[in-house]
Amino acid sequence: MYESPSWLHELWIARDTLWAGFQTSIYCSVLAIIFGTLIGIFAGLVLTYGKFWMRAPFRLYVDLIRGTPVFVLVLACFYMLPALGWKISAFQAGAVGLTLFCGSHVSEIVRGALQAIPRGQLEAGKAIGLTFRQSLAYVLLPQALRQILPTWVNSSTEIVKASTLLSVIGVAELLLSTQQVIARTFMTLEFCFLSSTTPSSYSGATLKSGWPCHEPTSNNPTAAGHSRPA
Repeated sequence: MYESPSWLHELWIARDTLWAGFQTSIYCSVLAIIFGTLIGIFAGLVLTYGKFWMRAPFRLYVDLIRGTPVFVLVLACFYMLPALGWKISAFQAGAVGLTLFCGSHVSEIVRGALQAIPRGQLEAGKAIGLTFRQSLAYVLLPQALRQILPTWVNSSTEIVKASTLLSVIGVAELLLSTQQVIARTFMTLEFCFLSSTTPSSYSGATLKSGWPCHEPTSNNPTAAGHSRPA
């Protein structure tokens, strides 16, 4: 009598696919967090201490990107950048979109933390002969770091969870890899539970479908019945 393969057996067969998707999610998230943080720190400093003509373009960037859903931003980078002559892959387009999104949020985090410090701190640094860079390094940033760090961790977590949106443009990250395995095995509940236990897969899938995984793409009419509760 034929017995269908167990979930552990299917998991072992799909281990390479799932591991590659997990690595892609982490790699893209780390790139976006690192470069987005650098952009955000610079933009936050300009927004706090720069002149008007310096603040204007960064204010436009921050307000525009923060007001754009990350899903739309990823699609815009994927379709618009090649149209402008920048030949990049889907992974690079997704990483650029997440980096811009991360940078806009980090810039507001840095600006808010620096503006919360009494202005007398900067003036006291000047009074004892410190340059602006020295005052920033030894006086302002150490105080602002206590306010920046918790919010930065939250923003970084959001970037990791938003990396699942890259599956829409064909990047084989963890969510898309899981969907491919489900389409082959029809073990929706098991693999959805597995993917939802990782921080890089739950939120983005929920944004798109309200459930940790999409319905598997298949010509089998019974597949949809196993993919999503009523």
